[in-house]
Amino acid sequence: MPELEHIRCQRDQVLMDVDSSLDHVFFPDSGVVSVVAVYADGSIIEMATIGREGCTAIQAIFGAKISSVRLLVQIPGSAARCRARRSRGPWGRCPSFRSLMFAYVQAFLEQVLVSVACNGAHSLKERLARWLLMMRDRSDDDALQITQNLLAEMLGVQRPTVHECCRGVGTCPVLIARGRQQLTILNRQGLVEASCECYQLARARVAFHLPKTYT
Repeated sequence: MPELEHIRCQRDQVLMDVDSSLDHVFFPDSGVVSVVAVYADGSIIEMATIGREGCTAIQAIFGAKISSVRLLVQIPGSAARCRARRSRGPWGRCPSFRSLMFAYVQAFLEQVLVSVACNGAHSLKERLARWLLMMRDRSDDDALQITQNLLAEMLGVQRPTVHECCRGVGTCPVLIARGRQQLTILNRQGLVEASCECYQLARARVAFHLPKTYT
């Protein structure tokens, strides 16, 4: 605890960028951070999300020095920040912390694998429903402070495409409501039914490795 600095994370804030030094590990208390790949033309696409179940820069704990991804705040919130070199201390002297981190690494990698498979196998509507549910699992509110521009970037599609998809998900039955810079989930169970099986699979794997996450 003495090594932690508590900070606020703002929407669209870059916590760490590609090729930057892995100086800090962030433990979100609220809000959501995206792990995104950055392409030569400046476009980005999401590879994984991190919420209060885990931490960023897990590769730093294993000795990596440079980031290969961008860490982008999707949903604003708070986090505890620790210098990466200081985080290796409890890793070495606290078996319970080390075991918990190993469990999180497994859950994180399985989330990435499920996301890769989902992006290739399922429709945009199903992927959108899965993504919104994953955000809701990390939030205390059905109103998610996200924009359609962000959604388009995270899902790797154009904004008009995600706009039409949101409109489709929002009707017959009504599952979500769109507002200025936010989306509100009105019918969670309906959204689960609209999602592909990947949501339940990813959730089950996190619950298996980190059983206190959803209590």
